[in-house]
Amino acid sequence: MTDSDGQNVSFHMLSDDLPAQERLAVLREVYGRTILRAELAPVNDAPVHMDMRVRLLPGVGIATGTASPISVGISKEMIDNDDVILLAAISGGSHMQIGSFEESIRPGCAMFVPGGRVGANVTRPGFTYVNLRFERKALQPLLGDVSKMMMRPIPIDQGPMQLLISYATALQKLDVALPGNMARMAASHLLDLTALTLGAARDAEQVALGRGLRAARLAAIKADITARSDLRGLSAEAIAAEHKLSPRYVRKLFESEGLSFTEFALGQKLRRAHRMLADPRWAQRSITDIAYEAGFNDLSYFNRVFRRRFDATPSEVRADGLAA
Repeated sequence: MTDSDGQNVSFHMLSDDLPAQERLAVLREVYGRTILRAELAPVNDAPVHMDMRVRLLPGVGIATGTASPISVGISKEMIDNDDVILLAAISGGSHMQIGSFEESIRPGCAMFVPGGRVGANVTRPGFTYVNLRFERKALQPLLGDVSKMMMRPIPIDQGPMQLLISYATALQKLDVALPGNMARMAASHLLDLTALTLGAARDAEQVALGRGLRAARLAAIKADITARSDLRGLSAEAIAAEHKLSPRYVRKLFESEGLSFTEFALGQKLRRAHRMLADPRWAQRSITDIAYEAGFNDLSYFNRVFRRRFDATPSEVRADGLAA
């Protein structure tokens, strides 16, 4: 699940970026044979579209995106592992056939699928997905016999599955490969949440609850804060109410990473202000306007904390951005 140098990998593939006459061949080779170890074929000769982000972590692979109706077939010659695969259909759905088993994955559902088997998956129009691939030897100690848990549709909007999907999605929003220690930690969190979803053994469940569950909740809260258009008046109490947690628990989640909720929220505001100041599209807006848009109500406080964080004034960052 790593490149030849043992480093973690993250990349984005958009079929529309490929020449039309080469699109299907490249997708078959790169996404099909290399990543999925499968044969791709369009359904009813429809044009192929795929927008996919891939992140490879130690023992775990993540793929998210959208796809036009396409058949993903696995023949005996292509099987080179016995990984466990989770396919979640955010929308569109698909139909899975593995050996003698057949099951549809409806929108809003996920299913664990045994790797190392001949079969096929046919996606439906509007297919948006989260795909996780786990090395079986990594899951086995947490679960025992994982084969009994395969090919059963599971709703994605409740319990540990919801946290698993939201954590994987949050990781995909990062634009770069993770450093080694962080990549191993993220892989452990995904395994913990998967074990909870499938019904971990008692001892493993306690570890997963203490480690993966906290990480997933913190990732969901961070993603929520980062995605907000208005950061003014942000408080641990408001976030806790939205996530159905106590303010004290929210603060403890951040403290487990060595920072406070207030420090994280301030960091998001400062990064947003820095991006706007460095962007020529905001050149006609005053620094006061930008500070307000980023979530600050006090200009002198903004100037002080901005300089402390970036070792430069807002005016200097703006000038450097325009010069670049």
